[in-house]
This record gives sequence, C-alpha cells and structure tokens, in this order.
Amino acid sequence: IDLICLFDDSRYAPEEVMEARSSLIRATRRMAALIGEVTAEGYVFRTDLRLRPDASVTPVCISFEAAERYYESFGRTWERAAYIKARPCAGDIAAGEGFLRSLRPFVWRKHLDFAAIEDAHQMRLRIRDEKGLHGAALEGLNLKLGRGGIREIEFFTQTRQIIAGGRDPALRLRGTVASLSALARAGWVPAETAQSLTEHYRAHREVEHRLQMVNDAQTHALPKDSAGWDRLGAFMGRGVAALRSEIAERLEAVHTLTEGFFAPDAAGAAPDFGADVTERWLSYPALRSYRAAAIFERLKPQLLARLQEAAKPDEALAQFDGFLRGLPAGVQLFSLFDANPQLTGMIVDICATAPALAAHLSRNSGVFDAVIGGDFFAPWPGMAGLQEGLEAAIAETGDYEARLDAARRWAKEWHFRIGVHLLRGLTDPEAAGRQYADLAEAVVSGVWPVVCADFASRHGPAPGRGAAVLGMGSLGAGWLAATSDLDLIVIYDAAGIEESDGRRPLPSRSYYARLTQALVTALSAPMAEGRLYEVDMRLRPSGKQGPVATSLTAFKAYQMTEAWTWEHLALTRARPVAGSADLGEEIEAFRQEVLAAKSGGPEVLTAVAEMRARLAEAKAALGPFDAKAGPGRLSDIELLASAGALQVASPAREPAAQLAAAEAAGWITSESRETLVSAITLLRQVQATSRLLTGKVLDPEAVGEGGRRLVLDKTGQGDISALAAAMEAATGAAALEIAARLAASEDNG
Repeated sequence: IDLICLFDDSRYAPEEVMEARSSLIRATRRMAALIGEVTAEGYVFRTDLRLRPDASVTPVCISFEAAERYYESFGRTWERAAYIKARPCAGDIAAGEGFLRSLRPFVWRKHLDFAAIEDAHQMRLRIRDEKGLHGAALEGLNLKLGRGGIREIEFFTQTRQIIAGGRDPALRLRGTVASLSALARAGWVPAETAQSLTEHYRAHREVEHRLQMVNDAQTHALPKDSAGWDRLGAFMGRGVAALRSEIAERLEAVHTLTEGFFAPDAAGAAPDFGADVTERWLSYPALRSYRAAAIFERLKPQLLARLQEAAKPDEALAQFDGFLRGLPAGVQLFSLFDANPQLTGMIVDICATAPALAAHLSRNSGVFDAVIGGDFFAPWPGMAGLQEGLEAAIAETGDYEARLDAARRWAKEWHFRIGVHLLRGLTDPEAAGRQYADLAEAVVSGVWPVVCADFASRHGPAPGRGAAVLGMGSLGAGWLAATSDLDLIVIYDAAGIEESDGRRPLPSRSYYARLTQALVTALSAPMAEGRLYEVDMRLRPSGKQGPVATSLTAFKAYQMTEAWTWEHLALTRARPVAGSADLGEEIEAFRQEVLAAKSGGPEVLTAVAEMRARLAEAKAALGPFDAKAGPGRLSDIELLASAGALQVASPAREPAAQLAAAEAAGWITSESRETLVSAITLLRQVQATSRLLTGKVLDPEAVGEGGRRLVLDKTGQGDISALAAAMEAATGAAALEIAARLAASEDNG
C-alpha cells in the first residue's frame, strides 16, 4: 500500500513544530513497521512511503506547508496522476480532505493540459529503460509495467483525466474503470475504446491477483518456466496454451489502443517553404525551451504543408509567423496541437484570413481549450444557456478577482467561438452580431451580482430596491460587432433610504455611484486574463456632466422635462440587461410612456437634421468601405430609424424593426423601408467581417487574399470592385431616402 503521511503544522506554536515533527516521524516509522513486519503470524501489508515529496531527502512525515510548497514549485505530472487516486485513510480525515482540496490547483489545471501526454510518454520510456522491460516475450514479462500492461491503461486514463479534469469536475474520479466510463461519457475517449480497456484491465488484474496468490508475494512477473505456467493455468482454470494466447492478445490490444495516444506517428519531412522565415522561429520565446522545440518539430511539417495550401501561402506564413512570435510560451499549446491535429487546420485558416484574430490568439491561446473541451460546434445556446454557463464558471472560483478572471476566460472562449463560426461559414454576419450582443448581455448580467456582493461585503446591501443596468446603443438594439464597446447607464431606487447598512455605510447616492464605478472597473480593467469590454456611459442623463448612477425619480423627471431630443432618440434603444428585474420592468414601462409623450412633434426631425449635420462634420467616412460613418451608412440609418420609432411611439429597438413600425404607421413608405433595410444588411455584413479581420474599417489591401475572399463570401460579391460599387449604390440610395424624409418634414413644417 502506498502511503503519504503529513501533519498540519498550523496547529502548533512555532516553537512546538520541531518537537511535533520528530514525534510524528517516529510514529510513522513505527506504524509502517507494525504493518509490514514479517513475524511468525505473517504480515499485514507491505507499505511504500516513497510517493511523498522528494522522498530521497525528506522525512517519512512532513508538514502540510512543506508539501504544498514542494508541489507548487517542483511537482511533476506523475505526482499529479498519483493524487487523482489519493484519499485520507487514517488519522484526522477532515484535515486530510482539506489538504487534498488545497492541491486541486496543482492536480487540476484551469486550462486543458496536453503537455501531460508528453510527460507521461517520457515516464513510460524511463520505466521501461530502468527496469529492462523492452520486448514482448511472455516469460517473466512484468504485467504491471511492461508493454501493454496494467500501468499503460492507468497512464492512458489518468493522463486524459489530467488534461480535461480542470474544466470538468465529473472526470475527477479515483477508480480506473469508473474514470474510463466518465471519459467516454464526456467524449474524451471513444466508447468502444473505454469498454475494451476496461475488459483488458479487469483481465490483467485477475492474472495479477493469481500471480501474487501463488507464492503470497508481491509480484507482477509472468512465470518464467513451464512449471510456473502450469500452476497459473490450473489456478485460473485454463489450459496453458489458451491462457498464454489470451494474455498475449490482451497485451497487444492494450498496446495498440494506447501507444498512438502517447506516441503519435512522426510527421514527414518539412516542406522546403519559407526558410527565410522559419529559420528565426527557434529564437522566439515560445520555442526557447528544448521541450517546446521538440514538440514543435513534430508539428512543423504539417503546419508548413497546410500553410502552402492557403490562397496566398506567403501571406499566410507571414501571419502565422506573427502569431508564433507573439506567444509567450509554447509547450502547452504545441502539445495541444500535437494531440489534436484538427487544430492545425484551424490556426492556419485563422492566420491566412484574420490577422487580428491570430494576434488575439497569441495572447489568449487558452481559448483553444473550448474547441477541444466543450460543445464548440454545437448550436448557439441562447441567453439562458450563456447565463447558466457563466454562473457555473464563476461559482467554481474563490475570491473576487478570481471570479472576474474566470468571467474573462469564459467570455474570451465564447467570443472566439463566434469569430470562428463566422470565419468558417457556420454562421452569417447578422446572426454573429446578435450572438456578440447576447454574449455581452450575459457578461454584464453575470458580473453585476458578483460586483454587488463584493461591494455589499464592505458597505452593506444595496439600499432600497437596488439598481438596474440599461444597455444603450448597439447593445440595447441587440447587434454588436467583434470589437464593439458597451453603452451602459445605471438607474437605482433607494426608496427613501438615506444610507446603507454595513461595516462602512455610505449615503445612498454615493453607494450607487461607487457601485456603478465598480461595475465599469470589473468590465474594463485589464487583469491577468485581460479585459471584458470597454464601457461608455456618456448616454446617461446630462452626459459626462451627470452622476454615473441616476435615481429613478431623477431619471423620470429629467426625461419628461429636461432631456434633449437626442436623449429621447437614445431611449428608443434602451433595454434593461442586468440588475433588479422589477425595477427594470418599471423603467421599460416608463420608457414607453416617454416615447408616447414625445412622439409626433416636428422638433424631432429638426433635431435629427441638426444631429446628422454635426455627425457628418465630426465623423466623415474613412474610405469607401467604412460601414458606420458617413451619409447613408449605419449611423445615419440608425438615427433615422430611432426618429421613426420616437415619432410613432414604437417600443422596437432594432433598426429594421423600428423602420417596420414606422412603415406600419405610415411614417415612411414600403419602398423607403426596403431601401434602408437592404443597406443595413450589406453594411452589417461588411462591418462584422472587417471587425473580425482587423478590428478596423475594411482595407482590402491590408487584409490579404484570405481576408478579401472572406469579405466577398459574406457579402455575396464577385470582387472588391463589385463590393465597392454595391456599397456606393446602397449607401447612396439610403442617403437619398433619409434626406427626402427630412426634407418632407421641413416642407410640412
């Protein structure tokens, strides 16, 4: 039996630790002797204490602190595998369970850990070398450590658990058979493989038991002579020939099922392509370690072959070079690619098409975990599914900062998913924009209670009814691009309560102002996992001059008596996205009341004309492919759509729906609506794609051949000239419709 004996040094005064340590070392030695000593009555168990940290130089009983420090600094993959099966079995069981909980970050990493495959493979080779276990002859073969033996199945299972168990607690099981079943259910091991290995494992264990029972000794060696085989065959009720044949077949089957996992076939020779670029790769940070370079050398032929298949191989190579140069480390990512060749094609596609996404991956390569470890290609889960997923991701973490970092990791994976689906034609720009908006809403609604709970721990619960967070602009309308920021405002109702009730109470107005600032920081501050979103709160009452959080009473009074027409236009797209549900419902009812009260007046279109002129002066189009700024482009059309919604008091928020409501009320003609909606569709296709490619306005030359092909595919145009002509026609027609509608209002006035 393998034992590790530890003691909780935190229970002792500093001057008592050495004495406690000495007495517990003596007790451990005595316990091992009592269990393992051979007397006239035999022995109980042979004990092995060598699994403890650094067994050659440490005592047989060590402190929790020393063990934790060792695993944090020097722990190896085989020790992580050993702790998969660990459980407290004697002494203070609760303390033992607490120690195992403290080791969870060591055993179960937050990212998929494919580097464990290489570690396990090297360990297998060392065991074979040290114990002379090469060869497949049955005589004397070690059934536990030899080729196709028990340990091969355990390594296969535990390595898969280590890879994925950090993300999936259901895989954190002790038993090999139970773990194989869980891995099959989670899709990490084919069901037939799990079933076969389970059968072979049980059969190997039966032979092992019989071998040890023959001579009452711990052995894993098959018999070396015919007499030994005769005894084993008789003990197992089998003929020797049949038994030997079955064992040989099982050993070979286990070897076949596991060897490809640990040691995939070596790739062929690298193509003679891009030598002037590839020769500098070994100087990059990700390839400076021997281990990373060795793994990458296996990947290199396949990578270069895929890069050569790109529309413009030199462009693709240059962009992959940028991705590689930006990686801070390589072992984990290269191991992941090595074990999952389909990812090679994905990264090549991304580098050949979307350099901005490739640069993002250099800094956030952990998002590849989602491709392997989740339902990456499953249908979109909708808002409820997203909220449930984020809640689960946050719940697994500890303190406030850890929760915000968990939200960042989760959001980056989903953001990456939307981009890849758009890139690979699994979704279209319109749907991708809605998904980006869903994701943003899920993040705000998921982070808000975390911020509130942390703030309340210092200043007490939110006074009164709490607050609601409103999404404005594109978030309120439900369509975002890949790099959009978030327009938010916060409205609260202290319900007459003047001060919070907490350790450090605050006046209600200060409470909600600082709570809002905490939300903005939680969303936008750069942390270990980056930032979530840039936040813009300039659409709040009185803009930058007003408080960051507005009371419900003040908000209602302001909107009815003081707000400018542009603020009423902004209100047409406002939507509660987080916070108090009943307060959000009241705000929505009031929003519709405001629209009804302010609808139909001639001053609306006068203000729109003035705003349109100011926008044209302040934000001219950045070239012919700017989808947002300029006459007849998205901002221009959205402004008219909001005016239509305000004029006819429609609760619709999305521009196409607002235009449909305006048409239904006779405010615009059917032909005008069709012209404007057609322009919106084309412009969103261009914006969604260009933001994914570079994060900026489309520059056909800068995005390369792969990027140009993607844009043309998403817009249905034959070439860049055709796209330019289509945009000019669509925006020109939309600008004429907008100008005509505004001119008609002036004439009527």
